[in-house]
Order: sequence, then structure tokens, then C-alpha cells
Amino acid sequence: MGLNSIIKIFLPKDKVFYSIFEQMGANLIEMGGAFRTAIEEENPTKRTQLLRALEDLEHKNDELTHKIFVELGQNFITPFDREDIHYLATSLDDVADFIYASSKKIVNYQVKEVDQYMKDMVIVIQNAIKSLAKALHELRNMKNLHAITEACVQINSLENQADDLLDDAIIRLFASNIDAIELVKLKDIYQDMEVITDKCEDAANVIESIIIKYA
Repeated sequence: MGLNSIIKIFLPKDKVFYSIFEQMGANLIEMGGAFRTAIEEENPTKRTQLLRALEDLEHKNDELTHKIFVELGQNFITPFDREDIHYLATSLDDVADFIYASSKKIVNYQVKEVDQYMKDMVIVIQNAIKSLAKALHELRNMKNLHAITEACVQINSLENQADDLLDDAIIRLFASNIDAIELVKLKDIYQDMEVITDKCEDAANVIESIIIKYA
């Protein structure tokens, strides 16, 4: 029997960390869906209301992240490396933070018309979050390693799609006759939206590291 198998025998059956990570995944799915709904809303006033409502979900994610850190301080035995738990919680929190940051900039910069880039990007973001939540759910038992690996590969692919979208958007933006101030605003929003997928990939990398160590 390998060392990891022996360790698993002594781990608590009810692993609170998995429950919190699953809650974070569910909250991120809700955020991704709400963000897409807001981006696709044609009415600027309604869009602003929907974007502002993301603040509550971002706060909920902060609370869940705090719970992870509290549990780290109270539990001597953890289901996997404490550093990995910390990195994963931080990466998931970053996903929520950049969704909220993007939404705030759309509101604060008074973007009246959402362009096709934002509509395309938010779909990529939502799909990356769904794959991330799936990987988090499968972490509990680590019985379906193929599903976890497949989800992480999908996140990496979606991050590449986001990179390509950002490149195309920036090229089109600088080739246009748009006002310089508006150009800076849009470029800032584009980049923040792309970072959301970077953070999903960061979380996926931590998950892959975990399954390599413990599966």
C-alpha cells in the first residue's frame, strides 16, 4: 500500500474543504451566468442594475474564501497540501474579483453599448467557469481523474480562445477612429475580461498539481 493510500485512511470522512470549494464553484457559476445576462442586456439602465448586483456574489465569494482560511487555521489534518488549498482558494477568489472588476468598469466608464467582443468573451468566461466548477466537484473523491483532467484541458483551451479574442479586439480597436479616451476605457475592460480566464487557468493548474500528488 502506497503512502498516499495510507494517509487517506486517516483523513476525516467529512472533508469541509471540499464542501467550501464546491460552494465557491457554484457561486462562480452564478456569477458567470449573471455577468453574461448583464452583458447581453440591450437596455443600458437594466444592464447597469444587473452589473451592480454582481457585488453581492463577489462578497459571498470573499466569505467562502475566508472560511477556507479559517479552516486552515483550525485543522491540523487537511485533505491535501495546505499550500495547495491556499493557492486554490486564492485563485478562485481572483476569478470572482476580476468578474466584479470588469463589471464595475463597464458601469463606471459609462459604456452605453456593449460590443461583440464583450459578448463573445463572456461566453468563453462562462464556459471556463463551468469547467472549473466541474473539476472542483470531482476533487472530493478523485475517482474520475479523466473528468478532472478533461475539465482542466478545456479551461486551458478556453484561455487560449480568450487570448485570441483579446488580440483581435485590440487590433480592431487601434485600427478604428474611436476617441482616445474611449479607446483606453475599452482596452482596460477587454484586458480585465481576458484576465478572468487567466485566473480560471491558474485554478486549473493548482487542481492538476493536486491530482498528480494525491490521485
